[in-house]
Amino acid sequence: MTTVLVVDDSKVSRLLSKQFLLNRHPEWTIAEAASGEEAIDKLQNVTPDLVLLDLNMPGMGGLAAVDKIQAKCPAAHITLLTANVQDATREKANALGIAFAEKPITEACIDRIIAVFENQ
Repeated sequence: MTTVLVVDDSKVSRLLSKQFLLNRHPEWTIAEAASGEEAIDKLQNVTPDLVLLDLNMPGMGGLAAVDKIQAKCPAAHITLLTANVQDATREKANALGIAFAEKPITEACIDRIIAVFENQ
């Protein structure tokens, strides 16, 4: 059973991601967190296979959460899903060994993330 952790301060973004993921894989389990801190707390009870991680959130942002998520769930595939499409952001994601995807969250965007995850 695949478990996905969707981390985004926007409830709408979390709901869209969840719906598009479940449209493709209704058998997957989707957990949600509204901040980096909440995502780290969720890892006590959830072991995600895939993490969709927003960059800009109140408190701990996405990039700050990556090391902590990787330490607790080294096998998790992490995708930075953000509207911040600057080259520097892409380079930071690459340096951390995580995938990068651009918002807006659409079915096509989620399909690309799933394809990369399933083909790793």
